[in-house]
Amino acid sequence: MNRRNFLRTTAGVAALGIGVSGLQTPAQDATKKKIPIGVNLYYIRDAAANDLGKLLKALAKMGYDGVEFSGYYGIVPKEIRKMLDDNGLKCCGTQTNLQAVIGDQFDNTVEIHKTLGTPFIIVPGGIDEALSTRQGIELTAYLFNELAEKLNKAGMELGYHGHGDDFKKIDNETRWDRFFVRTQKNVLMQMDTANCLEVGGDPYAPIAKFPGRSKTIHIKEWNDNRFPRVPIGEGKTEWNRLFELCETVGGTEWYIVEHDPGDARSLDGIEACIKNLRNMGK
Repeated sequence: MNRRNFLRTTAGVAALGIGVSGLQTPAQDATKKKIPIGVNLYYIRDAAANDLGKLLKALAKMGYDGVEFSGYYGIVPKEIRKMLDDNGLKCCGTQTNLQAVIGDQFDNTVEIHKTLGTPFIIVPGGIDEALSTRQGIELTAYLFNELAEKLNKAGMELGYHGHGDDFKKIDNETRWDRFFVRTQKNVLMQMDTANCLEVGGDPYAPIAKFPGRSKTIHIKEWNDNRFPRVPIGEGKTEWNRLFELCETVGGTEWYIVEHDPGDARSLDGIEACIKNLRNMGK
């Protein structure tokens, strides 16, 4: 079996260890764009599962522009889309397991995203083991390139979401950089600012190093402690630096708030994040 066919099989995926489960000048200002703000629902999943319609209404009232899903709570996509439309919200992407874009699930996954109205399919993890070796990175990058090309033809875009281990080094190069150097420009890079900072990584440099590939980015505050997580703007993240990169070279289309309130039903921290962002001019 050649490498292409190997990577297209579930067995090949399993062999890789991939789970299936400051002040600006006028000229600078002119290069920037107003970027909408969405919120990922993972850390408020209990509220979403309890009453998604009620949650979406609350998020819209806070001022959010969109929602990124990490599951659908047993609700069919058509009903979710109606809830979004009723509240003036957009779907700014989903976090979807890699297995959902491999094999016989591919067409259904594309159809779900067309119904939700988003092209962004972001793999949230499950490839940590594969990215822990040079060979694993090479093969996984090849797989993502193949899948991204196939998804592009269907009007979709494929990306990968960063976690702490992704910023460990192999031969003085982070796994993150090594992976994205080996993927094509149509493989998106969803940086998670806190996940990167938590392990001493640099969330800013990759945005410039891989221009145009940060179409969605998870903005999450870091304050030397994972818990309690403070709202955006109340920690140590260099937000002005990050926003400038996103709005000039990153190609960013969505800022996506991901905040852990410590209680998957509480919206207080989620509301504080959007208020702080609006106060920053976002």
